[in-house]
Amino acid sequence: MALSGTIINAVLVIVGSLAGMLFKKILPERLKSTLLQAVGLIVMFVGIGGAVSATLTLSDGVFGTKDTLNMILSMVFGTIIGELIDIEKRLDTFGAFCQRKLVKGDARSTFAEGMVTASLIFVVGAMAVVGALDNGIRGDNSTLVAKGIIDCITGMVLASTLGIGVMFSAIPVFVYQGAIALLGVYIEPYLTDAVISQMSFSGSILIFAIGVNMLGITKIKVGNTLPAIFMPIVFDLLTRLWNLFV
Repeated sequence: MALSGTIINAVLVIVGSLAGMLFKKILPERLKSTLLQAVGLIVMFVGIGGAVSATLTLSDGVFGTKDTLNMILSMVFGTIIGELIDIEKRLDTFGAFCQRKLVKGDARSTFAEGMVTASLIFVVGAMAVVGALDNGIRGDNSTLVAKGIIDCITGMVLASTLGIGVMFSAIPVFVYQGAIALLGVYIEPYLTDAVISQMSFSGSILIFAIGVNMLGITKIKVGNTLPAIFMPIVFDLLTRLWNLFV
């Protein structure tokens, strides 16, 4: 089943979030604040690690880098597109809509933040793309199940500090990964190992930015940089077209 991994992933997000909300009731406020900062540091570390692994090369004992120019162009053009569409605002609007319809009381204060933050963390990584493709094309859901376990643990920690909004991040996770899985046959030829690596590079930088936001260092509109993840596909298509006519 093309969507089996996506369904399992979404369910695990919900399970982890529910567990986190149970913990939230027994955790003192001071501990919640410190725990959220700890998660922010972890997210930043994961982003740095992903970016380094995606760009660092080793040849004859000498370290080098790759795909740096591609990353820069992806971030620049992707952010321009994201700002024009204003993805961040649309995510916040959707979160606020769910908040008004589904939540009452104190949970309202962090609902949209929890939903948007968790959604971005769960969808920007390479595992979401590769896992959805494997599930959609080959029926292999093992990558998404592994990702779901990671998301479950992450969701538990996030929900213990940000509340029920984290649970509703299962919706964008299902839509995003489900779309990739269903369209996998059509998009797989364009997702070479090099393109996926470039997407992971940009995605890791976005993960780092999420961590920065969680620590309150500054406010980066991470949602408006999301198109940067997909710019390597655009650049690869343009390169292929160029080679056809030159």
